[in-house]
Amino acid sequence: MEMVAWEDMPRIEQLQCIYWDMYKDAYNVRPRGVNMSDWTEADFEMQLNGLEIIIQRNAEQRRIEEAFNEITVDETIANLIKSGAKDRAMAIRWLHEAHDTCGDDSYLEFHLGVGYGYFKRTA
Repeated sequence: MEMVAWEDMPRIEQLQCIYWDMYKDAYNVRPRGVNMSDWTEADFEMQLNGLEIIIQRNAEQRRIEEAFNEITVDETIANLIKSGAKDRAMAIRWLHEAHDTCGDDSYLEFHLGVGYGYFKRTA
């Protein structure tokens, strides 16, 4: 099957691709059972506008959850220091051990539900 360059695709096919990707961004799964064969460009635009709102709401909810989780992790680190960790670095190493993240800060951030780069920002 020959690949077609984006700019050579008909606009309706471009909109189908955009819908496919935005749906994934909004719901974390690809759309299934959606018959787009009769959709017009206006139909796609309406759907894309709705997906954009969902994606923005999801991003805001993620920011709220990450902020809450950062407070929780800060408290956990403080408690680990009170419980015997000699400093923040040791407390973080203990968190790595507890979550089996092999010292990978990004992976630990994922496990703890904090924003990417949290440990560098709070060092």
